[in-house]
Amino acid sequence: MLPDATLREAESLLAACRSKGIMLATAESCTGGLIAAALTAIAGSSDVVDRGFVTYSNEAKNQTVGVPMPLIQAHGAVSEEVARAMAEGTLVRSHAAIAISVTGVAGPTGGTTEKPVGLVWFGLAQTGKPALTERQIFPGDRTAIRAAAVAHAFKMIRAAL
Repeated sequence: MLPDATLREAESLLAACRSKGIMLATAESCTGGLIAAALTAIAGSSDVVDRGFVTYSNEAKNQTVGVPMPLIQAHGAVSEEVARAMAEGTLVRSHAAIAISVTGVAGPTGGTTEKPVGLVWFGLAQTGKPALTERQIFPGDRTAIRAAAVAHAFKMIRAAL
């Protein structure tokens, strides 16, 4: 179950997109579909949410949203370059005007000195504009990190509107 605050923000974000005639698409790794789940928990969201890709593995990132394997091998799945490529690939493979991507280390294991638990990279691609990326390090356990990533993705989408 998603927190009420997340659902309220999803509803508000959908209304803002609807008022501008904008459709959204997602490519999610560490959030495992939570962004799309929050958006589609709201009745009537189908006029705004085009599709969501859960690209948890490197192969899924490559096959589903077109992230080149050499890019993943060079920079790692949790990187600015991969977040950008995920968002751009999602935009190309959808009917959306805005695509958001998330890739990170939600923990509790898997972190390194360079890529600690809580590190999340976001990508946002829009039709006719260069893709944006943001890096965040969120505190807390796996649940808290994933919830913070959803909230930050919503914030980035709202800023793009």
